[in-house]
Amino acid sequence: MATEVDDERVVAARAATTKLAMALKAQLQDAIASGGPASAVDACKAIAPAVTADVSEKRHTSIRRTALKVRNPDNAPDAFERKVLGRFLEQIDAGSDPATLEYAETITEGNQKRFRYMKAIPMAVTPCQACHGATIAPDVVERIRTLYPDDQATGFAPGTLRGAFSVSAPSE
Repeated sequence: MATEVDDERVVAARAATTKLAMALKAQLQDAIASGGPASAVDACKAIAPAVTADVSEKRHTSIRRTALKVRNPDNAPDAFERKVLGRFLEQIDAGSDPATLEYAETITEGNQKRFRYMKAIPMAVTPCQACHGATIAPDVVERIRTLYPDDQATGFAPGTLRGAFSVSAPSE
């Protein structure tokens, strides 16, 4: 990690990613409880962008989810995110627990310095496996194909790298 782990920007980024993870998980669990995993796909498409925007606004930062294999093409990684996701995969191959992986760095984009932070998202059994796992119910597969015809985000095993939260903010 190029930035110190107790840097106030890292602490704030961790808090933002934790808040977003908890909010998204609660929404998905509610959708699954009320209508099953297929309705979680609908909820994710309809609710996740609004929840993400709300957390970004309240935390005064830009936060999003990304992955090497995305469901929503709007979540495709930029060059920095692709590099860090590759680094996370190398660390996992070397035995690291994906739940512990994070990376922060201040980079220059154009003429502006930006603080960038990423926190790995490990593939969880609940609720993730119902829509992103290797075995997905036919009604869920149909719903995914309808909403995301170019989906790449299935076939994940629990404990593997599903993606990452990515935070970006101007740096002094």
